Amino acid sequence: MGRRVARHAPLTVVFTALLAVLTAGAAAPPTPPRAPDPVAAPVKEPVATGYGGAVASVDADASAVGIEVLRRGGNAVDAAVATAAALGVTEPYSAGIGGGGYFVYYDAGKRRVHTIDGRETAPRSAGAALFQENGKPIPFAEGVTSGLGVGTPGTPATWEAALAAWGSRPLAQLLKPAERLARNGFTVDETFRSQTRANEARFRDFPASAELFLPGGRLPEPGSVFRNPDLARTYAEIGRKGTRVMYRGGVARDIVGTVRAPEVREGATRVVRPGDLTLRDLATYETVRRQPTRVAYRGLDVYGMAPSSSGGTSVGEALNILERTDLAGLSEAKYLHRFIEASRITFADRGRWVGDPAFEDVPVRELLSQRYADSRACLIRDDSVLTSPLPPGDPRSPRPCGSEGRAVPTTYEGESTTHLTVADRWGNVVAYTLTIESTGGSGITVPGRGFLLNNELTDFSFAPADPAVHDPNLPGPGKRPRSSMSPTIVLDDRSRPVLALGSPGGATIITTVLQTLNGVVDRGLPLADAIAAPRASQRNQTTTELEPELWNSPLRAELEALGHAFRQNPEIGAATGVQRLPDGRWVAAAEKARRGGGSAMVVRPAGP
Repeated sequence: MGRRVARHAPLTVVFTALLAVLTAGAAAPPTPPRAPDPVAAPVKEPVATGYGGAVASVDADASAVGIEVLRRGGNAVDAAVATAAALGVTEPYSAGIGGGGYFVYYDAGKRRVHTIDGRETAPRSAGAALFQENGKPIPFAEGVTSGLGVGTPGTPATWEAALAAWGSRPLAQLLKPAERLARNGFTVDETFRSQTRANEARFRDFPASAELFLPGGRLPEPGSVFRNPDLARTYAEIGRKGTRVMYRGGVARDIVGTVRAPEVREGATRVVRPGDLTLRDLATYETVRRQPTRVAYRGLDVYGMAPSSSGGTSVGEALNILERTDLAGLSEAKYLHRFIEASRITFADRGRWVGDPAFEDVPVRELLSQRYADSRACLIRDDSVLTSPLPPGDPRSPRPCGSEGRAVPTTYEGESTTHLTVADRWGNVVAYTLTIESTGGSGITVPGRGFLLNNELTDFSFAPADPAVHDPNLPGPGKRPRSSMSPTIVLDDRSRPVLALGSPGGATIITTVLQTLNGVVDRGLPLADAIAAPRASQRNQTTTELEPELWNSPLRAELEALGHAFRQNPEIGAATGVQRLPDGRWVAAAEKARRGGGSAMVVRPAGP
């Protein structure tokens, strides 16, 4: 979860330095830090329309950094990396170089979509019983706050791979704004304070985390300036030496030392298990260029992230299930019924079939076939509700309205993460979702380095939900845990981008992206309104989550009369996206209210 208000004041310092770097091609001399100036803070708006490119993220400072890169001639990939690095400073509980993610890129010159799997990996020593002791799973919270849950970070390698393939600026230049942001500081808001408070007990048990996030032993006050000089130095070192320092150099040694022997304060009673990450695990880490998933929907091509993420297959299967229904012509209640049931079916299949393809035979093509979707769609009835947990189908041998094997419930997945979306003047587009998993990750800061370590390995199943049913998401040596991250790019019939989006939210990412796509494509909503619309999330569970606006509406009673059962969730997801209008303008859109609202910017504003 991330903060969503404009805080950082000295952006004139950042942009002056960035201009010098981008125009001179060399690092600018250090600018002396000065006290934050509230007048210089970027304006935070959830919607912006104009030309020259667009950036939408959860944070005004990060979006402003990306826009400045575009304004100075950088492309969408450059801006995405610079924005992500800034989010590592201002959104340290959601993202950073201690985590990983998925990068989806549309190349306007070749009219092709490419993806990078930068997911974290388990140590080579990991087995299926990684989170078990005496044959039983350990408590989930003890897996999260431990070295045991830390995977090899993929974010720095993702930046390097994306820039090497499609970027136009070196990483050292693109890290400079974030480096200065970390050094000079940003102004704390209430959301940052509340997230720190939620992690306070964990942070106090780790001296490095307490020193960084509880300065002077206290929660940071709204209006105070939060600085992270250790992260500034780490960014500077990566800029000088390259990402190899994260995988083979001093930073790698510090990561491994911290994972294998977490420093816990004297007297702490928390059980903190060490991990078994090694220098070899880091040195051999590689990102993977994967073929994107693709489905045709309403005359559009929807591209997503293939496994190890379940986002592309799940969003794609659900769209295929809904393809035969005229959603535009349905009432709101009937649409939500169809949406909920398609999501339920999709999650049943996800749980049985999707895992790391290096270890599992994932039937991606079959899961995304219209034939299979039709065989599953016929389960949906207008006058009744399916029962969860629903058994999966067999995509390799689909039977009309058939299910195969035993039903198993959906396992828990953390709800942090952040998403950014970028477009440039040439029409290139990036949808990039990155994370450290739980809010605050493992809670463990690498001493002297200024960043939190992930707890991504807790996305694995700790044990099979049913020993009689194969679980494709058990841990394994070097295995990537299954993710729900769903960065998505939509092209028209001439292979030109019309929409790109994504969201944080754990397993609710899939339903958030699906519902937003339905809002734009089927329900005719402007992107900003589709993002703001109240959400539901069904993940093959006995109850469907509803946000308060739906919970308190007559729609709930209509759906309950059919047999739906609900529970309330204050917020589901926090999407950002960009949309290209027919006249060539870009619309950047972010949340209007969820998690404090997001930040949308364009290079040259030009409203309706």
